[in-house]
Amino acid sequence: MTQFAQYPGLKGTSVIVTGGASGIGAAIVEAFAAQGARVGFVDFDETAAANLLDRLSGDIAFEPCDLRDIDQLKSSFAALAGRIGAPTVLVNNAARDDRHDWTEVTPDYWDERMNTNLRHQFFAIQAVAPGMIAAGKGSIINMGSVSWMMPQGGMPAYTTGKSAVHGLTRGLAQDLGKHRIRVNTVVPGWILTERQRELWLTPEAEKKHLERQILPDLIDPVYLARMVLFLASDDAAMCTAQDFYVEGGTV
Repeated sequence: MTQFAQYPGLKGTSVIVTGGASGIGAAIVEAFAAQGARVGFVDFDETAAANLLDRLSGDIAFEPCDLRDIDQLKSSFAALAGRIGAPTVLVNNAARDDRHDWTEVTPDYWDERMNTNLRHQFFAIQAVAPGMIAAGKGSIINMGSVSWMMPQGGMPAYTTGKSAVHGLTRGLAQDLGKHRIRVNTVVPGWILTERQRELWLTPEAEKKHLERQILPDLIDPVYLARMVLFLASDDAAMCTAQDFYVEGGTV
């Protein structure tokens, strides 16, 4: 059985996770809860959120939120802060990697994909940064993707949005560093969530992927969560403006 680290400094820390009801986000919420953190998460899937809350114990709060609506994002974050305290950790996890044909993309679809995969990350940071500045510390973890590095076709709006996350991280790391707020990107490879298994995992796809990946095992969401915990912890106090890869060696 794998033995994972416990980070004493995370106990009682207030954390907000976006897209926390399922997949990678749920693994992150669970990992912080196991550390004794005070965890708030947002998601538009209220059924999945209820199932997660039933499964976990600890100081966990949920607010329904469509992150494409920035006013709703702000009100949901304010409600969570009222319940768990002003967060000093933000995990910008929410995204959707829906496939789409580049010939059929409309301006409205493009804008919706940017709102789904990129825009909310900035406004989530804008919402929590004042509290972090007041606390004199903070860790912001933005979720990127290896898809645009591999390169992977079939979803140009998604890969464009995810590539921009790196610029967001680097720029805001500079702006917020003087307040001891760290901003980093975690870069997942092909993480085998339930969604990935249901939609895209076939024997052929698995074989092709593992031929490219250095390590011979498919990646469970728990390993993304462990990297996020490290970056949120005091162990990573001097890590900022960096990319941290959890992709088994695919790029």
